[in-house]
Amino acid sequence: LTAAMAAPTESTSETPTNKNQKKSKNTDETELQTVPDGWKEPKFTRVDNPRGLLEESSFATLFPKYREAYLKECWPLVQRALGDVFINATLDLIEGSMTVHTTKKTFDPYAILRARDLIKLLARSVPFEQAVRILEDDVACDIIKIGTLVRNRERFVKRRQRLIGPKGSTLKALELLTSCYVMVQGNTVSALGPYSGLKEVRKVVLDTMKNIHPIYNIKTLMIKRELASDPELRTQNWERFLPNFRHKSLSKRKQPKKKTVKKEYTPFPPPQPESKIDKELATGEFFLRESEKRRQKMNEIKAKQAEALTKRQEQRQKAFIPPKEKPAVKKSKPGTENTTHTHTIGQYLSEIQLFENLESEDAKKSKY
Repeated sequence: LTAAMAAPTESTSETPTNKNQKKSKNTDETELQTVPDGWKEPKFTRVDNPRGLLEESSFATLFPKYREAYLKECWPLVQRALGDVFINATLDLIEGSMTVHTTKKTFDPYAILRARDLIKLLARSVPFEQAVRILEDDVACDIIKIGTLVRNRERFVKRRQRLIGPKGSTLKALELLTSCYVMVQGNTVSALGPYSGLKEVRKVVLDTMKNIHPIYNIKTLMIKRELASDPELRTQNWERFLPNFRHKSLSKRKQPKKKTVKKEYTPFPPPQPESKIDKELATGEFFLRESEKRRQKMNEIKAKQAEALTKRQEQRQKAFIPPKEKPAVKKSKPGTENTTHTHTIGQYLSEIQLFENLESEDAKKSKY
């Protein structure tokens, strides 16, 4: 009894210390674990499982219509690669599906899961040369669904394009830093590589869909890569070296160009619009006879017609109005301006007198 009573007291004394230790450890435990250089996990052989598997397992997946031609072409290579681990693969072009299942010779229980991942990657437009790497021990895959992360379709397309980058530069940088193959296709992102790289790829893809530019995560990955190469800094906390990107808080919200001003609330309904009879009563037209009303309407129509006619005539007459010409002035020398003018006027006067004299002589002759 005493031992049983003492046990809970010890556990209660340990719990607060454990909580404090958890709070102090901000870094993930998987990041602190290190593997000795040159160490590799031994391969799983038939010696490890000489009797094979008890039951047959199978997986099937559908593929889109546009992948049919490529799969038909590379399917013999898929069968040959899966035949090395004693797994059968069938391609059904009528249903549009791929199926993999174990055989009696299969000894590796994890081989069927790798075969399942292989047909999934082939269905997601990953080329066969890259997808075959999934059959290796130190390679895994991750298919990230991004279609439901953003509601607006245009925004989704922009963010997906941001992940690819101009001419695929952002995706290439991500592949080099994480040593993974990344394929963006439709509503999914397929990644293939080591486990540590897949973790970083998933983080970058999800952050990009949350409107965080991938260049920030790429910059942190570059710094982490340099820090990991230093054996002294490998066990230390890297937060002081990593950049801290903060969101810019906008001071003012963008105002719309057209503002709709709300009217003051009144409990009373708006005034009823005047009817045609009310307008006629106000002008006095209601009390006129029908003949007078017709005459008034005809006068209004005639007045409008007359205005339209005058406007039409003015437009037609514009074509016959000659343009204003500038007067042609001859340039003369400054010294001879006055003399020429006086000389020409005297000549004109003498010519006029001669012409009058001749007319008077002709008139006298005609009398006689």
